[in-house]
Amino acid sequence: MPEPRETAVYTHGHHESVLRSHTWRTAANSAAYLLPSLKPHMKVLDIGCGPGTITADLAELVPDGHVTGVDRAPEILERARATAAGRGLANVDFAVADVHALDYPDDTFCVVHAHQVLQHVGDPVRALREMRRVVRPGGIVAVRDADYEAMTWYPASEGLDRWLDLYRRVARANGGEPDAGRRLKAWALRAGHTDITATSATWTFAAPEERAWWSGLWADRTLASAYADRARQGGQATTRELRDVADAWREWGAREDGWFSVLHGEILCRKEA
Repeated sequence: MPEPRETAVYTHGHHESVLRSHTWRTAANSAAYLLPSLKPHMKVLDIGCGPGTITADLAELVPDGHVTGVDRAPEILERARATAAGRGLANVDFAVADVHALDYPDDTFCVVHAHQVLQHVGDPVRALREMRRVVRPGGIVAVRDADYEAMTWYPASEGLDRWLDLYRRVARANGGEPDAGRRLKAWALRAGHTDITATSATWTFAAPEERAWWSGLWADRTLASAYADRARQGGQATTRELRDVADAWREWGAREDGWFSVLHGEILCRKEA
């Protein structure tokens, strides 16, 4: 595996097929492990906020507090601002930031949250160290990431096997770690966290509408997103091979007995008071 580096290329980009997935995410389906720890007055930093759907939910859950959503991509923050404005939220703001070097003083936030972020960064240990730095004593660093190698489906599909192998190779060529979920606790320990609660949770796609949505967004992502461009440019796949993978996704989605599960690793790290 290559040595960690501070920056990595974001594998997915912000194609419509990617945002179709990201805007589906809510605090309930993507941060349930954190929600019991939230209090109305808290000041929260949401790292890698993307289009802001989870950020907006967090703002509603801390009505007497404040949420700051940050992302490296300025263009996606406009979408996040529109999400918050559409929900009439006044206790949220957004800014461009790099998780490796957060522009906030020590001990600023009650909670620092990151969903599906560390799999895409060049140095996740440094990122977790920065998150620990900006959270207050007694505060929480909450991180959740998928683990691609642990994803599983039925029925067996050589095409989806090729998809998984291809995605992992492209993500690692971009400087990321697609199997981040299983590594979160180890990374947190290396970053200096000592009070760590590690859990896991899944997304499951089995109902007809779920299969159609999940398979459709991955088929489209395989053909038209930044991920597809990087697979071609990096020599990991030809256009024909990408079409074959997209076809495999659609074939799986049309199966009445189709089932797909996404495993996530989760950590809650409480900073020493």
